[in-house]
Amino acid sequence: MKPNIVLIFTDNQQASTLGCYGNPEIHTPHLDQMAQDGMMFENAFCPNGFCSPCRASVLTGLMPSQHGVHSWIDDRNMADWPKNWHALDGLRTLPKTLRDAGYATALTGKYHLGEPTAPMDGFDEWCTLKDGHVRSFYRNTITENGQTYDHQGHTVDFFTQKAIAFMDAQAKAKTPFFLYLPYPAPYGHWPATQETDRCRFSALYDDCPMESIPRQALSKPAIEAFLMRRAQSGGGLDYSMGLRAPNDLPTLRNFYAQISMVDDGVGQIIAALDRLGLTQETLLIFTSDHGLSNGQHGFWGHGAATFPSNLHRAAHSVPLLVRHPGQIAGGRRSGVPVSNMDVFSTILDYVGLPNDQGDMAVPSRSLTPLLTDRAEDIGQDAVFSEQEETRVVRTRKWAYFKRFQGAKDYPIGPELFDVENDPAETRNLVDDPACAKVLAVLDDMLTQFFDQHTRPEADLWRGGVPVQNTERRAFWQNAWGDDWQPVYRYD
Repeated sequence: MKPNIVLIFTDNQQASTLGCYGNPEIHTPHLDQMAQDGMMFENAFCPNGFCSPCRASVLTGLMPSQHGVHSWIDDRNMADWPKNWHALDGLRTLPKTLRDAGYATALTGKYHLGEPTAPMDGFDEWCTLKDGHVRSFYRNTITENGQTYDHQGHTVDFFTQKAIAFMDAQAKAKTPFFLYLPYPAPYGHWPATQETDRCRFSALYDDCPMESIPRQALSKPAIEAFLMRRAQSGGGLDYSMGLRAPNDLPTLRNFYAQISMVDDGVGQIIAALDRLGLTQETLLIFTSDHGLSNGQHGFWGHGAATFPSNLHRAAHSVPLLVRHPGQIAGGRRSGVPVSNMDVFSTILDYVGLPNDQGDMAVPSRSLTPLLTDRAEDIGQDAVFSEQEETRVVRTRKWAYFKRFQGAKDYPIGPELFDVENDPAETRNLVDDPACAKVLAVLDDMLTQFFDQHTRPEADLWRGGVPVQNTERRAFWQNAWGDDWQPVYRYD
C-alpha cells in the first residue's frame, strides 16, 4: 500500500526558533526528536515571505509568478469575492492529485487561499478557520464540512484532535491518506501574541530573558515599509508592531509559548501514529509557510516588512524535518539549499506520481534522492524566491537580492551578501569590484530561472498582475499605470 502523508505547517516561523536548529531557550522536545529520527534540512527556505503565496507554492509546486498569488489573501474583502472563490482554481494541486490516486484527503487548520466555507477542490474533509488571518489563538469561528460554529479553546489543540480523528477513521478503513495540518501558530503578530490568555507552556517562559531575540536599532527600510503600508491602508491598520515587538517581552514570551504548543501538537500526532500502528507506513513532514524576522536587521516580520523587500535569512529560512522510520535513516542533516515548495514534487515522487503542471515548467524539485540516500544533491545547488519587487537567489556561499528598476519614483538597488563569511547578512558587497564576476553569474542565474518559471499574466516584472492582493500597489502603478490592479482569476 502507498505510504500515508502527513504534512504539518506552522504559520510564520524561522528555523532558528527550534531547539534542533540551535535555539537554547525554546522547549521543543518532540520536534527535536523528530530531527533525530529523520532528516533535517539546514538550509530550507520559502519562495516568498508571505503566508498565502507560500501555501500556494507548496500545494502546486509553482512560483508566485506562475500561480499568481504574490501577497496575503486579504479576507477583509471577502464579501466582494466571487462565490466559492479559491485562488488555485484551475491548477493541479497536491490534494487533488493524491485524491485522484486513491488517497483520502483532509485539511484541518489554517487555509488562507480563498473561501473558507467551501472546500478547495481535492479535499474530502475540510475543517478551517472562518478567515485566513490569526486574530486570536482562542475564541475562533470554525467551518467544518459545511457547518459553522464557535470554538473557545486553543486552535492548536482543536486542529490536532481533528487531525487525529481523521487518522483514526482512515486506519479503520485501511485507506491511504493525505493529512494537511497547517497550524495557525505561532504566528508572531498582534493582536494574537498580545493576548493575556495563558497556555499550558506559558509558565516555561515567565522568567526567560529571551536573549535569543536580538535587540537591534530600527532599520530605515522597516520604517519605509511601515509608512508605505500605512498610506496604502488609509491609516486603518496598525502596522507598528513590526517596529515595536522585539522590545515587548510579553509578546516574545507568548510567541515562544505558542511554538511549544505546536511542538506538543506534533508530539500528539506522532503518538497517534504509534498507537494506530502507522508509524512505518507514514511519511511525516514538518515545515513552515515562511520565515519571520524576530528582531534581526532591526525589524519584526516577514520579507515585505521592509521596503524594498528583503528575504534575509531570518525572514526566508524555514524548518524542514522529514521522517519515515524504516525508509529514511535517522539523525541525518543536509546542507543543500532547498525550498519548502520542493515538498510538492517530493511527495508526488515519493508515492510514484508525476509532478507536471501542463504547459508550465515546475520549479519544485523532488528531495526523495536526498531522503533515501540515492544522491548527494538534486541538481542546481541554489534556491530561488520572490517578493514582488525583489527576486532572490541563494547558494551555500551567496545571497543576491535583485530589485525591479521600472518604478521611477521608487529607486531601489540590489544587494549581495557573502553568507559564508557574513552569515548575518550585514555587509552589502554589490559594489565591491572583487565580486563583479560572481554578481554577473548570480544575475544570470536569476534571469534564466524567471525566464523559465513565469507566465505573462502573473509576472509583475513584465506588467502582469497578482491574484487578489498586492503589498506594493503604488509602486506597481508607478511602473505600469493607474489601471494596474489585482484580479481574482486569469482569463
